[in-house]
Order: sequence, then structure tokens, then C-alpha cells
Amino acid sequence: MGKPVNLNRYRKEKARAEKKARADRNAAAFGRSKAEKQLDKARADKARRDLDNHELDE
Repeated sequence: MGKPVNLNRYRKEKARAEKKARADRNAAAFGRSKAEKQLDKARADKARRDLDNHELDE
């Protein structure tokens, strides 16, 4: 006979693997690096400043 298998350990390892796979899919779909987020924020701020500077005074 083979070595006994701890079913709780097997079940937990399987759950961890599924959770990691889901996290990897989400990271690929939604994740961006901090630098990318900062670059987008800087571009939005510049666009807002440029628009504000083009307003006409009444």
C-alpha cells in the first residue's frame, strides 16, 4: 500500500492554487504598475490645468 494522504492538506493546496490562478487573471485584466497609475494621473492633471488656463475671464 502507498503512503497515506492528508486530504485536508490536499484540499487546502488546491484551494490556494485556484485562488492564485484567479488573482493572476485579475492582475492581468485590471492590474497596472504604480508608475503607470502615476503617469495617467499626471497626464489628467496636466490636461485639467491646460483647460483651466484657456478659460476666458468675465
